[in-house]
Amino acid sequence: MFWYQQPPRNGLKLIVSSSTWSRDSYEDGYSEAKFEVNRKSSKYILMTIKNVTSKDEATYFCAASDH
Repeated sequence: MFWYQQPPRNGLKLIVSSSTWSRDSYEDGYSEAKFEVNRKSSKYILMTIKNVTSKDEATYFCAASDH
């Protein structure tokens, strides 16, 4: 599962990738302290944005892969 952020008038930025076989992998500038990922099952993952501020204004997307 991949989580992306798209701030207004900007391109997509990868936040974190998560899989059943490895630890969550955060991109530079993003951390679990701000973007917490919880795997509820092999097909259901929830990302929570903590302590939301105006800097977090964006559209957020998730994408899944069977690989």
